[in-house]
Amino acid sequence: MKLICIGRNYTDHIKELENEKPTDPVVFIKSDNAILLKKQPFFIPDFSDDVHYEVEVLVKINKLGKHIDKKFAHKYYDQVGLGIDFTARDVQKQLKDKGLPWEKAKSFDGAAVIGKWIDKTEFSDVDSLNFRLEKNSEVVQSANTNLMLWKIDELIEYVSKYFTLKIGDIIFTGTPAGVGKVIANDKLKGFLEDRELFSINVK
Repeated sequence: MKLICIGRNYTDHIKELENEKPTDPVVFIKSDNAILLKKQPFFIPDFSDDVHYEVEVLVKINKLGKHIDKKFAHKYYDQVGLGIDFTARDVQKQLKDKGLPWEKAKSFDGAAVIGKWIDKTEFSDVDSLNFRLEKNSEVVQSANTNLMLWKIDELIEYVSKYFTLKIGDIIFTGTPAGVGKVIANDKLKGFLEDRELFSINVK
């Protein structure tokens, strides 16, 4: 099982981090050790003073696929969810400044929250889903998947050119603007079309 993450897929988030708009999806991998275990709090790692939340819509791959054409991509997932790509922003900046990989900033233990899954047939259009993240009952991120630069089926087509997609793989489809720092005792809740899919305590 692998976690395939997409960066810079929302224009407003690209602007807030002062990044260049990419011509192709930005892809990176989180390893399975990053998955936060169910009902466990998120512990801020001692090597970072600036861990950010990044809420993202997720899709779970349900069949083996390689070089998947966009018109067939919808057949390769049947569940949609919501999660958080925790990022040690200070560590990431240090690594980026040196031209080094991001794993230490993105794939540390507990850095991937995976909420409940919903059958995609419960939604009329996965390319028009409202989602939001609340921190201590205040909305800090809110967006719709229609704002993605690359929609879900396009991402599956693109990623499958490079990696064979396997049953159980999860694609994190990118985060909108509003990312920010977490501190101890924060409570994070994620909602997809007003359904609460996760609730996380920060320690």
